Amino acid sequence: MNFIAPKEITIEDGEGKPRTFIISKFPAIAGREIVAKYPTSALPKLGEYAVSEETMLKLMAYVQAVMENGNPIALTTRALVDNHVSDWEVLAKIEMAMMKYNCSFFQKETLSASLIEVVEKVMQRIFVMLTPSSEQSSQTAGQPSTNSEPSIL
Repeated sequence: MNFIAPKEITIEDGEGKPRTFIISKFPAIAGREIVAKYPTSALPKLGEYAVSEETMLKLMAYVQAVMENGNPIALTTRALVDNHVSDWEVLAKIEMAMMKYNCSFFQKETLSASLIEVVEKVMQRIFVMLTPSSEQSSQTAGQPSTNSEPSIL
């Protein structure tokens, strides 16, 4: 796979060890798919984690881990990601670096008003979906006791 405008980055893992990766620009069609799916799949609905993982793996196919001998290896499979990315936090940092590198509105460190509006709508929708679940889980199974004697715990 040809990497477009490769850029070397260093990410510190949870133990403070620097890890080197090479990130790339997305090709046009793959980039369109990743950028279209990434924001909505990052907050997957219950049971739809597979879409989020699929999108992450497509994004990671444009990342190379730099081995200790200096040779890069493309992270094109789940096993390669698991073997060369130390933990989920490093993975999240790589994903954010890729989105910043590939999306101009992230590069400027500011979000456009329309993107903020989309994020607000997504958060409202999540709140609406989770509120009934929260209310159901907090309801008692039966009527409150009318017994006036103190209960023994």
